[in-house]
Amino acid sequence: MHPSWRIIEPETARQFAAMFELRWQILRAPWDQPRGSERDEHEEHAVHALCLDARDRPIGTGRLHRLDDATGQIRYMAIVPQWRRKGLGSALLAWLERRAVDTGMTHIRLDARAEYAGFYLARGYEDRGEGHMLYGEIRHRRMCKVLVGGEPP
Repeated sequence: MHPSWRIIEPETARQFAAMFELRWQILRAPWDQPRGSERDEHEEHAVHALCLDARDRPIGTGRLHRLDDATGQIRYMAIVPQWRRKGLGSALLAWLERRAVDTGMTHIRLDARAEYAGFYLARGYEDRGEGHMLYGEIRHRRMCKVLVGGEPP
């Protein structure tokens, strides 16, 4: 645990509401997307991470869901702008990767916004090429990482 923030797995309705609100504010509202667009069909079976500051305000989030027996996908990584470049994103990613290993996953896939691909490359992810274009303007890169015990795909 860091002295100014901590990562939890949301348990209460209030924590989940705060997590979804943060996702929407950072990842959807700037592109005029409706509320609800910050959720998908994997929520119920996913591992959610919520980072709270020292006053329990949400400042970051990410999610892991299983694609198959060996592969997980990380989505919805979001950090409040004033908390970026302070180690929070790295800690959230490591937390989700540990959960993946703990549940038997050996590979992680994700679609990184192109502007953040360097963040993932610096943390051991491999760039697998051009990904989708979100809302007609946000380029993505397909990325993957082999976790402990995994073989390259």
